[in-house]
Amino acid sequence: MLSWEVVTVTDLGARYVAALAAKDTETLRGLFADDVYFRGLTPRRFWEAGSPDQVVHEVLYRWFAPTDVIEHVEHVDVGSVVDRRRVDYRFRVRNGDGIHTVEQRAYYDVDDAGRIATMHVMCAGYRPLESAAA
Repeated sequence: MLSWEVVTVTDLGARYVAALAAKDTETLRGLFADDVYFRGLTPRRFWEAGSPDQVVHEVLYRWFAPTDVIEHVEHVDVGSVVDRRRVDYRFRVRNGDGIHTVEQRAYYDVDDAGRIATMHVMCAGYRPLESAAA
């Protein structure tokens, strides 16, 4: 079990996951370059954004709505493919439909200021673990 409160997160991809899990708007916005090129693919839709505010409010917070409680970060793995960075992550999410596993993989590039300049994310979707009545 990983606890973000006791682990110092230094990798940019892992910091992104921690901020997303906490729905920490200011930290998320600060991780992205002003002219970020963001693309995402969920099971039913393609998403694009070109600013930190768009990434956070028009994409990430629609993927993980206010009623979606990210209860636990089940997995994080960071790495690279030559010069492109990668982060895989899996959340346990509770909402009105029950408990779900949500897994995503992101590839990203970093600008000279150490911010995410491009990010491409693919999502497996909300996979139900049990019903809301459980």
